[in-house]
Amino acid sequence: MMSARIGLGSATRRVAFAPVIGRNHTVLRTLIPKRGVQIQSLPPSASEEILNAQRLKRPSSPHFTIYQPQLTWLGSIANRVTGGALSALLYGFSLAYLVAPDTFDSAHIVEFVAGLPDYVKYTGKVILAAPFTFHFWNGLRHLSWDMGKFLSLKGAYRAGYAALGATVISTVALVLM
Repeated sequence: MMSARIGLGSATRRVAFAPVIGRNHTVLRTLIPKRGVQIQSLPPSASEEILNAQRLKRPSSPHFTIYQPQLTWLGSIANRVTGGALSALLYGFSLAYLVAPDTFDSAHIVEFVAGLPDYVKYTGKVILAAPFTFHFWNGLRHLSWDMGKFLSLKGAYRAGYAALGATVISTVALVLM
């Protein structure tokens, strides 16, 4: 209550508790220039067109085609692709067996494969064995990364080349079975 002793009590209270917006309203009105904004009503379909036009003007993030290919990201992409392809093959065969169990039973498949020429059999074996073995060895590589192994650049490349070498050796072994 020091302001009451000096005699400025009511004036100080008025300034202190006056709304901030109203204090310098006339000064602010003359300092800030007014902008003319036009508003028009648009149909809901126009919002999608405006959004698409804005997206075309946005800068695109760098695409992987501008970078030099590296073993780490090529192996990661190939691991995802082989995993997806093997899953699609498994689910496709499972659905085919559910739809027509007499056509896709083991006896019919063995009989069909036995009638194929040798080069088709070996090609089919390579097509099935290569993605399977790559996904297996590269999956072990990823598990080693999860355990904290081979995380240096040199270690990552060594593990990548080891996975590729093991893929080639195990693919050849499976094809020659």
